[in-house]
Amino acid sequence: MGRHRLEGNPPIDVTLRRSARAKRLSLRVSRLDGRVTLTLPKRAREGEGIAFLQAKESWLRGHLDQMRPVQTVVMGQGVPVRGALLPIIPATGRYVRITQDAVHVVAGRPVGPQVTAALKALARDVLTDASDRYAAQVNRPYTRISLRDTRSRWGSCSSAGALMYSWRLIMAPSAVLDYVAAHEVAHLVEMNHGPAFWALVGRLCPDYDQHRRWLRAEGDQLHRITFEN
Repeated sequence: MGRHRLEGNPPIDVTLRRSARAKRLSLRVSRLDGRVTLTLPKRAREGEGIAFLQAKESWLRGHLDQMRPVQTVVMGQGVPVRGALLPIIPATGRYVRITQDAVHVVAGRPVGPQVTAALKALARDVLTDASDRYAAQVNRPYTRISLRDTRSRWGSCSSAGALMYSWRLIMAPSAVLDYVAAHEVAHLVEMNHGPAFWALVGRLCPDYDQHRRWLRAEGDQLHRITFEN
């Protein structure tokens, strides 16, 4: 629909979006990149939306100020692995590897791709182990596991029994990763989010609710880590 700049220090660029399904004006700030979107119902006047935006300016600026900055993975700094912040240090050998104390990368090569590859390999091993464990408990096999860098969901389970996970889960605490694996494996039995599904998740992962809360509060920060260097 267009854009509007909210003047101030600093100015804020806002995307204007019109939706036939929207029943009221709404303002959304992306937790991933700070992008601001103002959604207007189909028949709402643009001026009405701008007035709404201006009335919300104080809230909007406060929300943007609270957002943590994007973290770029570089040599000498840390990256979370299974919930622990590990330093990235030069490797003594020719291969990248993750130990209990550090992420070892080959000097002279781009750091980001090396760390990404190591995290993905570890994520596949850990998520496969967790999926195998929970699948055995529900006595239902899955067909395959794939890893992606998804932003809208941490995992999924298809009707054919294929499990998909975000590889960034390997940066979350181990118990959180286990919860997501339990959640998706439970869909092998219950392809819905009804009471029977959540009862099964509770049997597989009794503390699942606190891990859901962690993902809601902290999960966006995992997406704010960039490996492009």
